Amino acid sequence: MINALKLNIKKLKNDEKGQGAAEYILLFGGVIIIAIAALIIYKSYFGNGTTDLNASKDVNEVRNMIKS
Repeated sequence: MINALKLNIKKLKNDEKGQGAAEYILLFGGVIIIAIAALIIYKSYFGNGTTDLNASKDVNEVRNMIKS
């Protein structure tokens, strides 16, 4: 019985089935934390109602700045 218990403990110690899932959870958690930090940093840019978010206008302004 003791030998069976030691064998089960050894098998449990060497079991790495959940390691990949845990690494993915940590990776996605890190990405989420970075995204939340970016949103907090740029909160005033996105939250301000007076900002004019016009992609075509912004692209044209960048092109004009590059040309000049």
